[in-house]
Amino acid sequence: MIRASISSFGLISTYSIPQQSKKPNPYQSHQKVFSKSNHVLDFTSSKTLEIRKTCECFDLYNELVPYDKAWSWQKNIVREKKALIESNEECPDSLIILQHSPVYTMGTASSEEHLNFDIKDPPFQVFRTERGGEVTYHGPGQLVMYPIINLRNHKMDLHWYLRALEEVVIRVLSSTFSIKASRLEGLTGVWIGDQKLAAMGIRVSQWITYHGLALNVTTDLTPFRWIVPCGIQNRQVGSIKELLRQSQPSNGCRKSNLHHPDDFQLIDITHNSLIKEFSEVFQLEVQHKTNPLFEPSENNI
Repeated sequence: MIRASISSFGLISTYSIPQQSKKPNPYQSHQKVFSKSNHVLDFTSSKTLEIRKTCECFDLYNELVPYDKAWSWQKNIVREKKALIESNEECPDSLIILQHSPVYTMGTASSEEHLNFDIKDPPFQVFRTERGGEVTYHGPGQLVMYPIINLRNHKMDLHWYLRALEEVVIRVLSSTFSIKASRLEGLTGVWIGDQKLAAMGIRVSQWITYHGLALNVTTDLTPFRWIVPCGIQNRQVGSIKELLRQSQPSNGCRKSNLHHPDDFQLIDITHNSLIKEFSEVFQLEVQHKTNPLFEPSENNI
């Protein structure tokens, strides 16, 4: 039995796909940007001509899902996949994408020293989980992807898996927003300078992954001040919205802001790109499905 936890939170329905807007993406660029480590990674070359395996996608990206519900849901899917493997049946990959109600989560390496509040009187709920790493924050405006995949169908290599998750985000930022992101040696996640935009925290059991990645899109970053994010001192947390805002000219010219999307559009654009790049990096055909065990809440956003 293989069990592992790795994270950057430390040193880490069938319903139809939402129709994409036919308006051009104002941030789309044909410029190709590579991360520092891309030259040693090859996610597609040997598989591009093969028939892609399917991945069922439970897409609740415009829902605020309580953390404990999503956590329990993941573990149920993992148990189902283990049963399929034990019965020598086909074990398809799964992907959950959503947003969370405000919450702090702590991993296996978490220390209360990295909480800037009394654990007995937290500003939001706090959950101790079995994922790797340190404390982080989840909340509205942050897109969370939980891939529950059988690494036997990909590569039985946890470091490859983490690099693949990073690659998904790096491609989203590059192809959709012309933002050059990178990896930092010794740290997991996706960075712009000293700002971390995406964190990864995973658990792997019998080569089946769960937990995943969190990308700050329009997130209110204030709750990160009440923790030491990922247990990493002297580093900042950033968001796509803030990076785009900073890139806008400050000379009073309005022309460049004519197509600047609002928060909802920015979430939509990022969501569509995440699913596209996830499909490409993992060479999967994503099929949207409804979930028989989980009913979407009324917390639409």
